[in-house]
Amino acid sequence: MSDIPVEFSQLIAQVVSALQAEADRYAATDCAPKIASAKLHLTQIKDPYNQLPSYEGIWRNTRHDRCGALTINSDGSVYAEFDMFCPHPRDKRWFVEMVTAWGREDALRCEAKLIPSLEE
Repeated sequence: MSDIPVEFSQLIAQVVSALQAEADRYAATDCAPKIASAKLHLTQIKDPYNQLPSYEGIWRNTRHDRCGALTINSDGSVYAEFDMFCPHPRDKRWFVEMVTAWGREDALRCEAKLIPSLEE
């Protein structure tokens, strides 16, 4: 992980934990991706709205494909997503595309993005 202000370390850990819990919930037993803060590559950017410092992060898989992203806005709000691409473990009608997290440190929300399965 790139150098970032200390105040964001706890926020990033909280986001990663929320994404991992959601991924574990929507993957087959022991098949969820391992989402780690240490694998996140962060860069400082300017918030396009107010020109203040913000951060963008990217997770990459072993083939170096982008498999997740995290944005920390200058106001402390966050949005993160991590690709799953797996069948729903309990309902064959659905396919799990990704897990997402958004909000602030004191009010973080997380959900899985489901799309209809092609299986009948």
